Amino acid sequence: MALGALFGLYDWKFEVMGLLYHTRDLERQFGIGPHTISFPRLEPAANTPFIQQTRYKVSDEDFKKIIAVIRLSVPYTGMILTAREPAYIRREVIPIGITQTDASTKIGIGAYSDRYTDQEEDRQQFLLGDTRSLDEVIRELAQMGYITSFCTAGYRCGRTGDRIMSLLRTGREAVFCKLNAVLTFKEWLDDFASFETKAVGEVVLKKEMEEIKEKLPQNVYEKLLEYYKRIENGERDLYF
Repeated sequence: MALGALFGLYDWKFEVMGLLYHTRDLERQFGIGPHTISFPRLEPAANTPFIQQTRYKVSDEDFKKIIAVIRLSVPYTGMILTAREPAYIRREVIPIGITQTDASTKIGIGAYSDRYTDQEEDRQQFLLGDTRSLDEVIRELAQMGYITSFCTAGYRCGRTGDRIMSLLRTGREAVFCKLNAVLTFKEWLDDFASFETKAVGEVVLKKEMEEIKEKLPQNVYEKLLEYYKRIENGERDLYF
């Protein structure tokens, strides 16, 4: 279950309370809350005077409050920050509690074709705030000390629904996430990263490996090291 509200249509305080009460009701009715919560803001779009004139525009400061409130209120959920936001906002709010974001995003008609290089207001739903490539975004995250995970192991291993909720609430899912983040990040760096991004990413990988060695059981670290070396040798799609 993924929740979200488009902020800017109405009073953001009302929208936040709606999200949180929806979360509480899911927990009460089904015993599990939302896997993710997204909080996009209205952005400029062609032929939409409402957006320019809305009384409910959410300021950057209020946007940070929204993220902080949701993170504190639903500590187990994944929080999705979209490319609607400009790079400077993304840098500021990621440390508040963001767990997922996008990059290389294009939303125009035919936007992923080779002919489409710039945003065109009349050909897309709205204007994006951050049009940087995946490589650029990952490099910046690595420079900030963050590892990027491409893991989908939870779905394939059946860690979904009520099975994952207990792991999330107790923090045990973080162990799987950390191990699989290292493996998938290593794989992506080797296969797709630019030279500059790979150099920065390797520093983050080394830090993460040292932390795993220090905090997790020796047999877990040894298994991770085995998988890591197999990826270095060309094997792919290894996960815990």
